[in-house]
Amino acid sequence: MPRRYTYVSSILMAATLCLPVAFGGCAARASYRVYDPAYGDYHLWDHNEAAYYQRWEVETHREHRDFAKRSADEQKEYWKWHHSHSDEKH
Repeated sequence: MPRRYTYVSSILMAATLCLPVAFGGCAARASYRVYDPAYGDYHLWDHNEAAYYQRWEVETHREHRDFAKRSADEQKEYWKWHHSHSDEKH
């Protein structure tokens, strides 16, 4: 019987250690608002906006980089591109 308790406690311990990792990925997918100073509006940065941003990177032949780490000029270029393509669904 002690062997059975060891087995069950091992499974519970493994589950306890895995839960934060499994649910931690959800935080990375959370959306947040990003301000566009050139147009004076906010955009919801979610997986749709991220895909749109990646499209901009490809079309303008840029290396992938986090939007927040881009220079103010590059961010301005993105928002200009974004607004010029706003009639398209993304």
